[in-house]
Amino acid sequence: MAEKLLTRYEELKAQVNFHNYRYHVLDAPVISDLEYDRLLNELKKIEADHPDWITTDSPTQRAGARPADRFEKIRHPAPILSLANAFGAEDARAWYERVLKIDDRVEKAKFVVEPKIDGLSVVLHYRDGLFVQGATRGDGEIGEDITSNLRTIRAIPLKIPVTREQTAVKGKQASITNYQLPRHLVVRGEAFIPIKEFDELNKKLEEAGEKTYLNPRNTAAGSLRQLDPQLTASRPLTLLVYQIVHSEGGKVPTSQWEILEYLKALGFPVADVARRFNNLESAIAYTETWNEGRDKLSYEADGMVIKIDDLNLAADLGFVGKDPRGAIAFKFPAREVTTTLLGIEVEVGRTGVLTPKAVLEAVEIGGVIVRSATLHNFDFIEEKDIRIGDRVLVKRAGEVIPYVIGPVVDARSGKEKKYKPPTTCPACGQAVEHFEGEVAWYCVNAACPAQLLRNVEHFVSRGAMDIEGLGTELVKILVESDLVSDVADLFSLTIKDLAVINEELNRRRREKNPPKTPVKTSTKKAPDKRPEKLFNAISEAKKQPLQRVIIGVGIHGVGEVMAKDLSATFGDLDKLSTVSIEDLMTIEGVGPNIAESIVDWFSKPSNKKLLGKLKKAGVWPTESKKASKASGKLSGLTFVVTGTLPTLSRDGVKEFIESHGGKVIDSVSKKTSYLVLGENPGSKLDKAQSLGVKVIDEAELKKLAGR
Repeated sequence: MAEKLLTRYEELKAQVNFHNYRYHVLDAPVISDLEYDRLLNELKKIEADHPDWITTDSPTQRAGARPADRFEKIRHPAPILSLANAFGAEDARAWYERVLKIDDRVEKAKFVVEPKIDGLSVVLHYRDGLFVQGATRGDGEIGEDITSNLRTIRAIPLKIPVTREQTAVKGKQASITNYQLPRHLVVRGEAFIPIKEFDELNKKLEEAGEKTYLNPRNTAAGSLRQLDPQLTASRPLTLLVYQIVHSEGGKVPTSQWEILEYLKALGFPVADVARRFNNLESAIAYTETWNEGRDKLSYEADGMVIKIDDLNLAADLGFVGKDPRGAIAFKFPAREVTTTLLGIEVEVGRTGVLTPKAVLEAVEIGGVIVRSATLHNFDFIEEKDIRIGDRVLVKRAGEVIPYVIGPVVDARSGKEKKYKPPTTCPACGQAVEHFEGEVAWYCVNAACPAQLLRNVEHFVSRGAMDIEGLGTELVKILVESDLVSDVADLFSLTIKDLAVINEELNRRRREKNPPKTPVKTSTKKAPDKRPEKLFNAISEAKKQPLQRVIIGVGIHGVGEVMAKDLSATFGDLDKLSTVSIEDLMTIEGVGPNIAESIVDWFSKPSNKKLLGKLKKAGVWPTESKKASKASGKLSGLTFVVTGTLPTLSRDGVKEFIESHGGKVIDSVSKKTSYLVLGENPGSKLDKAQSLGVKVIDEAELKKLAGR
């Protein structure tokens, strides 16, 4: 048993050292922080049980990995250490109890809470107030000289303002008047790229056709360890400072809170969310607020650090291995982990959009076991070069669906396989289609079984055929019972069919919510009228106007306004099914993509079959003539509405315009007469301005209408 455990111990040492090297030297980790922590904690537990096994090459005896060979080496004036981790309030309290046993002064101690920024730790040297040298953390004893690169970060003061006049301007004179600026001052901070700037950087790289980055931490680390400072200068790097590592020839504070105030007064950037508390419980409570509030931070943080405020007391507590006892890192639940991509499945939505889904080796993210994640679209897979078998970085924030960020290329073994998107629908076998200018690929078969449930839900909805009583639960039972294979089958249902699905619905509801007391059976049971009501509602839907049928069948790109125009222009489905792209483009608001989508839908054999069944069922409304335009001062004018208007709702403004003879369309074109602008407008405003379309507000609209 001991021999087996010793073998595991040697394996863990090798693994953790390897991952330290990947993280600290190459800036290219192949596992997540959570996975690394698990390996390290397992190693620490074995060493706690077998202290005689500990050797000098154990990663618990060092703070990081050896520096890379391409930079000059700098020995730090004091060890640049890491912290032990707490994974919840109980861990933090256990840490407190351990240090209290060592020194009873801990009972009256104050605590400082600071963010644990996910960046690159740097050490800055100042002599007589001038920045003279900067280094990476390296292995905690020796770092890499990256002075030239650090000089490019504007947040780093090249000269510390030390005169009373300078500090008075900052309003911080009281913070430093009791101290003397050391001749040699060494401070520690965390360099990083803010989330917003990281997103903008990736956007620019994507627009330029260049490779984008996976996360801010790796980007910041890689940027600081470039041999060319000009490249570093092009990155939006900044930093926050939180520690005085060494001071010589002066007087500095001995309280962590005062250290932060002192550093701030000297001109260093300091975290504005840092707080001091009189007891541990208050510190824990504040820390826990950031579990959910971390998205309010402008930078990535993987936890908060709780420190004993009295630095002399913290120093007296000493160390456990290389971890100082005077502070603990309170880690957030992980939101990014790495795992293996086992395969890619394709889901088909109601509108026929094909969406790739990652099938993952099960992994825990933020307390939830994740086995699948979205891959956005097929272009994303190609751009990121995501392959089956890849180690991938997966993120889940809050209630957001987990998604794949990208592959960990350096973890590849060569056995990974490139993915080829499907050319046919995985559900019905029909060829998939792509419309120019869109990312998505579609299955346009209205009878596709993968789309059936949502197609029927859409068809019976209030905005389409408005079949009262056919809710989501009943539709699901209809589909599961194979009573409908497309929306036209609804009109073939008998009262007997509807009675069967109604009874199944009642059964499911009883099973889900069983009565608390036995239901008394009566000799007379009132007949359930729902099946008859449903039958009548379906029959009544046959009288719905043409535009509702057009909406109901779900043609890609055709909404309420477009359906109304098609109905008014062509009069019936016979004519609409034979129109050309050119005919359709004569209608205001119909561009080549929508015209192609309409023609393509009517050309599909499965859709022709659906139309035939609707016609046979008597669902074939016609418009006897082109819809007459209401008379009024807006007659002949077309309007697009964007944003929120002061008094008119979206439906209200449409009704107002149409009642005065005008027409409301969905998209802006050169033929648009006016764009009606409200608060928080979308991209329609930019398009209107680029096309020279006149922009008016609600008051001007009413004035045009003579109101």
